[in-house]
Order: sequence, then C-alpha cells, then structure tokens
Amino acid sequence: MAGPAPPAAEELPGPAARRLYSRMEASCLELALEGERLCKAGDFKAGVAFFEAAVQVGTEDLKTLSAIYSQLGNAYFYLKEHGRALEYHKHDLLLARTIGDRMGEAKASGNLGNTLKVLGRFDEAAVCCQRHLSIAQEQGDKVGEARALYNIGNVYHAKGKQLSWNAANATQDPGHLPPDVRETLCKASEFYERNLSLVKELGDRAAQGRAYGNLGNTHYLLGNFTEATTFHKERLAIAKEFGDKAAERRAYSNLGNAHVFLGRFDVAAEYYKKTLQLSRQLRDQAVEAQACYSLGNTYTLLQDHERAAEYHLRHLLIAQELADRVGEGRACWSLGNAYVSMGRPAQALTFAKKHLQISQEIGDRHGELTARMNVAQLQLVLGRLTSPAASEKPDLAGYEAQGARPKRTQRLSAETWDLLRLPLERSIPRAPSSDEECFFDLLTKFQSSRMDDQRCPLDDGQAGAAEATAAPTLEDRIAQPSMTASPQTEEFFDLIASSQSRRLDDQRASVGSLPGLRITHSNAGHLRGHGEPQEPGDDFFNMLIKYQSSRIDDQRCPPPDVLPRGPTMPDEDFFSLIQRVQAKRMDEQRVDLAGGPEQGTGGPPEPQQQCQPGAS
Repeated sequence: MAGPAPPAAEELPGPAARRLYSRMEASCLELALEGERLCKAGDFKAGVAFFEAAVQVGTEDLKTLSAIYSQLGNAYFYLKEHGRALEYHKHDLLLARTIGDRMGEAKASGNLGNTLKVLGRFDEAAVCCQRHLSIAQEQGDKVGEARALYNIGNVYHAKGKQLSWNAANATQDPGHLPPDVRETLCKASEFYERNLSLVKELGDRAAQGRAYGNLGNTHYLLGNFTEATTFHKERLAIAKEFGDKAAERRAYSNLGNAHVFLGRFDVAAEYYKKTLQLSRQLRDQAVEAQACYSLGNTYTLLQDHERAAEYHLRHLLIAQELADRVGEGRACWSLGNAYVSMGRPAQALTFAKKHLQISQEIGDRHGELTARMNVAQLQLVLGRLTSPAASEKPDLAGYEAQGARPKRTQRLSAETWDLLRLPLERSIPRAPSSDEECFFDLLTKFQSSRMDDQRCPLDDGQAGAAEATAAPTLEDRIAQPSMTASPQTEEFFDLIASSQSRRLDDQRASVGSLPGLRITHSNAGHLRGHGEPQEPGDDFFNMLIKYQSSRIDDQRCPPPDVLPRGPTMPDEDFFSLIQRVQAKRMDEQRVDLAGGPEQGTGGPPEPQQQCQPGAS
C-alpha cells in the first residue's frame, strides 16, 4: 500500500513538483496495471488491493482514474460486495460525465444498472441501462447497443421473477400470471428479441446463444413451454458449436424442465440424464446432486418409485459429502415418501426421523412440522402391522453413489394404505393430473430464480458489470478520446447519485471529493462545472418520488420465510412448494387412496397465451 501522503505541489519549487508528480503518476499506473493483471487471472481480492493502493496514491490523469474506478467497481461486483461496486461505478459515472467522455458515461451507466439490478432496485437499474442504450445509439456503437439491450432484458426478467415470486407467495396458481408480471416479462422478451436481431447482424454467435437461452427462460416463465424448448434447442446447438460444456449442461436442464410441463416426463428424464452426465464431466458435485434430485422427482411422476429412491439416495450421499444440511434434509424427505409409495414404512420412518432432526437443526419450522406428522403416522402404522416388514431396517451401507436400486420387500396390504399415506402424499392424491400439478407448481414458482446460474456464467461475459463494460484494458481506456456531453445528462446523474436513500446534498457530490483525484492547473479546465452543481429539475423529483413510492410496500413487508438454498438443491425447491400447495388443498388431502399408487396420471397443463414480442 502507499506510504505517507506526499507534500503539496505548492510547497515545492516548480521542477521538484513536476518530478514528484511524475513519480506518483508512474506509481499509480503501475499499481493499477498490476491490479488489472490479477483480476484477469481471477484473483479479484488481490486485484482490489492494488487498485485501492493506486487510488490512495492518486493521479491527475482523469482517464486513468476513470478506468481505475471502472475496474474497481467490476472487481467488487465479482466479489459480491455490491455496495462498494455501486460506489465506484458512481464515481466513474460522475468523472466520465464531468470530462465529457460519452462512451465512458455509457459504460458506467450500464455497470450501475447491472449492480442496481442485483440489489433489487429495478426501476433505477432500468433508467441506467436505458441511458447506456441511448448513448450507444447516439454514438453508433452497435456492440454497446447490443449489450445495453441485453442488460435491459435482464432487468425486466429479474423484476418479473420477483413479481412472480411475490404472486406465488400469495394466491396465484401456476401458469396464471398477474397482468404486471406478464407485462414485465413481455418487456424482457422484447429486449431479448432486439438483442438477438442485432447480434445476428453483428455475427456474434456466442451472444446469440445467450439471447436464445434467455428467451427460452422468459417464455418458460410465461408458460409458453413449446416456444421455450425451441429457444433452448438453439441455445444447445450453439453451446455444442463452441464446446461450452457448462452452457450445454444448462440447456439440457432447461429442456428437461420445459418437457415436464409438456407432460413428457420420459423425455424430461433423458434430458436430466444428459445434465447428470455433463455435471460429472465437469466434476461439479453440487450440480450432479441437483440433477439427481430432478431425476428423482421425475421418476416419481413416472411412478417408478424404486428408481426415484435410487436418485434421491445419490443426492443424499453427495449432500452429506458437501455438508449441505438443507439438501440432506430434502433428500431424506423425498426418500421417506418414496419408501411409503413402495410400501416400506420402516425404512420411511428412518428417513422421516432424520428429516425431523435436520429440520430442527437448520430452523426449518415447516419442515419440522411436516416431519413430526410423518413420524407420528408411520409409528402408528407400524404399531398395527404384524408382518415382518414392521421390523425392516434400511441398509444404507448397501447403497453406493453409483449403486443398484433398493431391494424389494414385502408390500403393505390395501387396507393400510390410507393410514400410511404421509400428509404431503395426501396433498397429491393418485388422481389424474395431480402429480403433474404439484411438479408444475414447483417449476413455475422456483425455476424463475435459475437465471444467473443456468445461463449467465461469468466467463460468458454476461454476469453483472462485465457485460456492460467488456472490460477494456487500462491502456485502451486511457487512449479513448473524450466526447462532448449532452445537456440532458445532469438530471440523469442526479437521479443515480441520490440512490433514494441519500440526502439532497449527497446527490450534488462535487468532483473534488472523488478519491484519488489530484486537481491541478493542467486538468482543472477539463472538470466542467467543478464546484457548481446544477440544481435538479422537476423531472428528477418526479422520477425520484415515483421510484420511492414503488418501494414503500417492500420496505414495510417482512422478507419471506425462505430457508437458505443448499448447494446440492436446485432452485426449484420441491419441498417448500408442495407445502404451500398442501395448504390450499385441504379437501384433496382427504381423498380416498384405495386406488393405490399405481393409478395413471393425466395430461399436461394447458400452455399459457404466448407473449408477443414488443408488447408492453
């Protein structure tokens, strides 16, 4: 890190001051270049340390400082320190706007938009990304325009996911989206379509793959499952073309999810198997466990309970290896249900007790209640049984991660079926389409959170700040010519600087307060309006009031009671969803199950109306 602050220039004679500044400039640039090298190598923590040291040394070169701010913001974003990322991207925007660097202003706006999106401040994010788009179009920057369109689509997609989640926690059934959710997702689709058209024109195949994947995700959320499969197949083809195994794996997983909704459980299982195979090639145990979990639930829908138990057991073993207690609890719950369906209550009881223990340990109150009910019912059933199955014990040592299916044992008599059914099983009676409904509920509510994991990997250049900036090198950034700023930027900057929680004085931050900036006679002329911030106009206050009022409900509502996601659990949390579904189906829980578990399932749900691109 830098040592004591150097003496002020006015304390030194002219030649000495120039020599001092020269040494400081070299030191600042050298530190920044080392920080850039470390970040490119993936060591963002060390890179941040060098960039911060460069800021402490300071520079009078405005382009160098702007580049350092941008890189620091990106590095903090990758480290998930989004507050610090926001701080430095704001500094970058202020400096770029002040020196009239239009391209720098565009990229800083895009970075701010991505960071605000991650923080859930979607309206502000949309303003920033729209600013990025406007400047890119003004400057004839087609690549920047494509990135801005993609980022705006991401903002609306994320907002639609959150609105959908809020609706899911209320009274919405799967496939029935409220108008505001549908409108938001349609906007996402519109911007993704525009992005796809432009990257086709540019011949950017990698960007086309990302656009196809996100269009598939959006149509999936809209209930357009056939369209979703079309887009995901395009995404799969491009992933194979580039040899991108991670993207290929995500495409297979998405295709599996969509085919579940289409009622093609056998096809879904094959896609999930390909997901499993690729996860092993990639040596990603967490994703391997997620694929096993999805396969277990798919085979439950296919009523192949022995194979379902096999995959849930694989999930359990990996969860234990990775110390994922949330995933371990879900696996135990699923195994309990599978053994009930196979008529093996003693083994089901062992897993129900384990589920109860883990639920208590992780503070899952809903899981604990369900597990207590399951344990009590199974103990009651076992107390009435006189067959050898009552003393049956599960032999976990006999199962390997790649091992055989569970052994068959004596099945229960028909008269004990209704007594034996677990409470959650009763919420899914063996009547036509009931299994599909529960699984459809699950995927509708929870697939929406897979965006970042499934389609926006960091190395694709899509995640967060990297998508807006394309990470120009310090030399490239410094060498870029300045552009003339338009007079309309002042209110936009004031909106960003406010961040809704800052006081008005903070919204008018002076350029002189920027860290690392040394104002000298040589650069003072480039700092337009230094010390004379423009008063915000009525438009600024109107936008600020609108955004603040739209967040009042969020500020007053407690956060949803959701358990942290374990690394081996897909974002589609079957367990939590089925519990919510159960609460709305009390009458179905009392349905006579005399027909047994072998009864067939019904057809797929009716797809929702297709969203037309361009709708708003």
